[in-house]
Amino acid sequence: MSSDPFFSDSGLRRGRLGTAHLVFFTVAASAPLTVLGGGVTTMYAVSGNIGAALSYVLLAVVLAVFAVGYAAMSRYVANAGAFYAYIANGLGRAGGVAGSAVALTAYNAIQIGLYGLLGAILKDFMAAKANIDLAWWIWALVAWALVGLLGVLRIDLNATVLAILLGLECVVVVIFDVVSFGHPAGGAVTFDGIAPGNLFTAGFGAVLAFAIACFTGFESGAIYSEEVKDPRRTVARATYIAVAFTGLFYALSAWALTVLTGPENAPKASGEAGPGVVFGALDQYAGTVVADVANVLFITSVLAALLSFHNGVARYLFALGREHVLPRFLGATSNRSGAPIAGSIVQSVLAVVVFMAFAVVGRDPVIDLFTWLSGAAAVGVVLLMVLTSAAVVGFFRGRSGPETLWQRVVAPVLGTIMLGAVLAVLLLNFDAMLAPDTAAYLKWLLPLIPVAAAVIGLIWGLVLKSVRPEAYARIGRVAEEGLHEPGLHPSPEAERDLWSTAGQR
Repeated sequence: MSSDPFFSDSGLRRGRLGTAHLVFFTVAASAPLTVLGGGVTTMYAVSGNIGAALSYVLLAVVLAVFAVGYAAMSRYVANAGAFYAYIANGLGRAGGVAGSAVALTAYNAIQIGLYGLLGAILKDFMAAKANIDLAWWIWALVAWALVGLLGVLRIDLNATVLAILLGLECVVVVIFDVVSFGHPAGGAVTFDGIAPGNLFTAGFGAVLAFAIACFTGFESGAIYSEEVKDPRRTVARATYIAVAFTGLFYALSAWALTVLTGPENAPKASGEAGPGVVFGALDQYAGTVVADVANVLFITSVLAALLSFHNGVARYLFALGREHVLPRFLGATSNRSGAPIAGSIVQSVLAVVVFMAFAVVGRDPVIDLFTWLSGAAAVGVVLLMVLTSAAVVGFFRGRSGPETLWQRVVAPVLGTIMLGAVLAVLLLNFDAMLAPDTAAYLKWLLPLIPVAAAVIGLIWGLVLKSVRPEAYARIGRVAEEGLHEPGLHPSPEAERDLWSTAGQR
């Protein structure tokens, strides 16, 4: 493959990304303006919980605890498969394959679902502003072509695009916050929107379900660990920044909405106007031009998230192809850009097949395509974090190193327990994320999709162990020893394999 003028098996290009780049990818994946305009308003409308803003701080604390072990392990494991490699090195190789199946299912689901959301937004915007009335799937195809093109170009170019889009949308969110606190309902800023007593009431489960979905993507820094300048520090640093920024930023903006409408009116106003609560306030207090720009950035916010998740899926496919867990051609990179071109193309093909299938059968792009797939993705990502947090404990068990007891045991165990509780709440309240008239069987079938993926992945891992032991031995390997100081990276041959006989290494 290396003789091909377009494809290479030389791997991803090292040293192109720094901490700032990873922060752009991780924060852009959660799309701040989309969270405010879509996630926050829907959370208030569905849950009726006026203290919901504080949930972002609560979940940020949980994710920060998770990040302690995750960051400690990132010093040893640099692999584009991210959580797949973490789980393989901590819970065994077959477990790693199960984790990779969950990751591919979750990240593909949210990425494909976003095409439905973007198509619907673009359809309404272009019809209102340019009198161009086209079907939502046509606009989704336009976005698909753009994302597919960027996905095979240099990763630092992608990061630059995301940085620009993220910076602009954050400016709009800040303007909304300033407008809200400058024009409070009743003439005075109220703290009811961040009062703990108002959060832990009716609707708390639904609040957590929506809030955790807003954080999807924060954990994706490890996907780019082979392309960063300093793998030992960059992933950890970017993850902490992303958790702190998104948690505080989302909490502030959700609180600002309650200040603008009045806490008791936030659920009703959100239910009636949806994103219009945000853009209407900008139009009224900041001017029509700012509101129009904000609408455009709402669109580019979704586009930025699409690009971030596309890059993540492509790198998971690359890692699995390189290690022969999936077909080897997926391990190909572009000679020109160093991008995982095969994985990028496969992801693009899968995305267009799925969202066009929804279009052909006449399903709604938001109520069906986006809501169904984003809900399943949220379950998958939390399940993946539970497995990863548990893997940290397994990885450091019996291994010497500079990490403290807090980093290697206490924080990972706490993270596993807390994320397990979040997963349970998400599953019990999953129906809150769906439209009231959604078929009853989908309320349990959708959250089972990532669970089924884990089972299938585990079975495939065990099959590889039996019929292709050479491929099984590759699972979870550190991509390149030169990325780490001598002695820091794990020896794959000595890794624990929980799916082998007891005590076997």
